[in-house]
Amino acid sequence: MDGDREQAAEWLREAGGGSLHAFEALYGAYAEFVLRIALKMTGSRQDAEDLCHEVFLEVWRQAASYDAARGSVEAWLAVKTRTRCLDFLRRRQRQEARRQQLSARFEPAAAGVEEEALSSISFAQLREALERIPTAQRQAVYGAYVEELSHSELARKMNRPLGTVKSFVRYGLKHLRRQLEGGGWKSGPEGGRMP
Repeated sequence: MDGDREQAAEWLREAGGGSLHAFEALYGAYAEFVLRIALKMTGSRQDAEDLCHEVFLEVWRQAASYDAARGSVEAWLAVKTRTRCLDFLRRRQRQEARRQQLSARFEPAAAGVEEEALSSISFAQLREALERIPTAQRQAVYGAYVEELSHSELARKMNRPLGTVKSFVRYGLKHLRRQLEGGGWKSGPEGGRMP
């Protein structure tokens, strides 16, 4: 058992130095372990597989930060996996709450067809306006306001510096507003409404 722990720590040290072979060995030895934790926490095989992939990407980037004096490789991986899973579950909960809010907002009132048409037009216009802003800005705005990712999470997801992502969000909102106003929306205290 101690030999296995020493071997795992050695793989991490070598992976931290850039050894793909050591990383692959570590992955082969611990992917199932990480997957089991993620599956238990999420209840979804697909989500668990995605999280396992994310954990090992993080391990590849942070292998050199492992400190054997602070615990075993298994404990280090378990903490990383649990943290990723908790972030994922919180994000999923926020997204579901946001979806419910949007659904309630765009759900037609019992009054009828006219309100239903207005709500679908406004949603269609929003989608079209998003399509007309630059791709990076669209991804940043969508990530920040629909997926409800923090700017730091967006920076990791987009593989861009934090300041760049903040600029994408700021300019994306500015361009989105221009597109909406050009489509007949007027600014109001609620942010935007049909005239």
